[in-house]
Amino acid sequence: MAASRRGRLARPFSSVESAAWGGFLAAYARLDRAIDADLMAHDGIRHPEFEVLLRLWREPGQRLRLQDLAARSLLTRSGVSRLVERLVREGLLTREVAAEDKRGSYVVLTTRGRAVFEAAADRHMAMVRELFLGRLSEAELTQLGALWPRLG
Repeated sequence: MAASRRGRLARPFSSVESAAWGGFLAAYARLDRAIDADLMAHDGIRHPEFEVLLRLWREPGQRLRLQDLAARSLLTRSGVSRLVERLVREGLLTREVAAEDKRGSYVVLTTRGRAVFEAAADRHMAMVRELFLGRLSEAELTQLGALWPRLG
């Protein structure tokens, strides 16, 4: 039966579904590439690195357990682990053994990591406003803000 169905979709997307899904994917890819290129050109970091620095910068004590950082990230746990190791080598993060659980560890933003993040943050926010937020009305932004939680 599988061979007889080859080349056919059970139920193709409608034009509305295709425009919504395809538009989302295309817009995300364009925005991510533009933001990544801008961060790399000006700050020497990639978009996922900026995201990790941002997540830590927002935390009290600017530290998180690795598994909590991974859960809040767009990357997989192994992707976050590799990225954290690279940022530790670059001096932007350190690792601390969790006093309450010697098996766990915290990822901590260093002074240098904080400086790199803060140098990139204003330009990053301006770019997001230019490429995304500024192209939508206040009502559209409100609507999007209300819709995203339904997808998570």
